[in-house]
Amino acid sequence: MLLANKVAIVTGASRGLGKAIALALAEEGADVVVAARTVTEGGPLPGTINQTAAEIEALGRHSLAVRTSVSSEQEVEQMVAETIDRFGRVDILVNNAGIGFYGTLPQYTVKRWDLVLSVNLRGTFLCTKAVLPSMMELGSGSIINLSSVLARSLRSGLGGSIAYGVSKAAIERFTRGLAVELRPHNIAVNALCPSYTDTDGLRFLNPDGGRRKRTTMGAPPASTWQSPGMWGRYAALVATQDARSLSGKILTEARLRKLFGVVDGSRIIK
Repeated sequence: MLLANKVAIVTGASRGLGKAIALALAEEGADVVVAARTVTEGGPLPGTINQTAAEIEALGRHSLAVRTSVSSEQEVEQMVAETIDRFGRVDILVNNAGIGFYGTLPQYTVKRWDLVLSVNLRGTFLCTKAVLPSMMELGSGSIINLSSVLARSLRSGLGGSIAYGVSKAAIERFTRGLAVELRPHNIAVNALCPSYTDTDGLRFLNPDGGRRKRTTMGAPPASTWQSPGMWGRYAALVATQDARSLSGKILTEARLRKLFGVVDGSRIIK
């Protein structure tokens, strides 16, 4: 159990990549706080924080579901306070919560632009700031931010995603700078950089995925999409690293394979 006795917070963990990462951390022994906004079924996408928490408990780990809007300073601070009250510490933070609206810049409203930057970038800052006192007291910790191939790709992808790409590029700079700042405290800061990953959200945006050379929203065919389980396994491996062994890195699948070998979503298969 690579993460036995560790406590992790995963934002945006009601579904998709966040849920896959939360479950992978639990499989390696961590108790996991599931922080997201969805508490009841009924929206366009399946999954709630309570369902993810129940699956973590079924793995034999403890879990806490906390409804949290990561762009709200008050809600983030309350979520971390509940984590400390329940578990006494925070060892791992995964800043996964994110949103995107897809369209050309003239189609973007100021409200939508601000919302993307508020959730993706402000949320990463707020959650990180809130957990640092616990990690600094422990003298260790792992912060994993979620970037994206769209942070660097100039292809329109997904029908136009400048605001999303800007937010992810900023997260990469945040990751590199914070790693330097927190190295004396032995807190590792890294970013995972997925390409198109097979989640309910991407399937929702690309209902014809895999049946055409390129899908309606501009993503490549579904047959090329990455596995959420793979990213969950890699996140668990990154979470085992300290600031001396791995920090300040932007980790694509190719780089993770070089570091840790190949994973199949459930185990290492070096």
